[in-house]
Amino acid sequence: MMAQPVRNYAREMEKLVEKHVRRGERPRLLLHVCCAPCLSGVLEYAARFFDTSLVYYNPNIAPREEYEKRLEEVKRLISEMPLENPVKLLPCAYDNEAFEVAAQGLREAPEGGARCMACFRLRLSYTAKLAKEQGFDYFTTTLSISPLKNAQALGAIGEELGEEYGVAHLPSDFKKKDGYKRSIERSKEYGLYRQNYCGCVYSRMCAGRPAEKEGERQNG
Repeated sequence: MMAQPVRNYAREMEKLVEKHVRRGERPRLLLHVCCAPCLSGVLEYAARFFDTSLVYYNPNIAPREEYEKRLEEVKRLISEMPLENPVKLLPCAYDNEAFEVAAQGLREAPEGGARCMACFRLRLSYTAKLAKEQGFDYFTTTLSISPLKNAQALGAIGEELGEEYGVAHLPSDFKKKDGYKRSIERSKEYGLYRQNYCGCVYSRMCAGRPAEKEGERQNG
């Protein structure tokens, strides 16, 4: 089987944005947020061109105290970051059981492997379903801003779910054009908490150290 060509999701998003700007349109976007540091590099752009709402659906994050800590940082960033247009955070319950069901049989999978793909699908599925129910034009995720996350896989999953739920997936690779660098700068500017493991207990074990220890940081 021939390998699929690499998509330039960042350029595809730019073209879509250019089209809407020419038409004087401001589409509604439901943006899945994995954490405040990633959001800091995405929010300014998204809020400029879209009527943006956020959903913090991350049942993978454990323990619950960690989940709540990251959520509070998302809320703080929204309240402190000056934006061209306001955004709102939609309510969302913590449901770690949903992640454990999705990860069943995949607990020993390496980081970035099948378990992570199942986790991406779980979070994006929730986002796509909610986007359809509430009449959004597009949905996407901040996850692609991390150099540790596979934008090609995220894009493919997003498009599959968009077709399944009947709502358009916004192609994106937010790490492009210094997006990740911008997120680092903004995180320092706002003093954001930057976690050193992705979120689930398995990524924490793979990190080989407790979450509280200083070191190399990961995103969402």
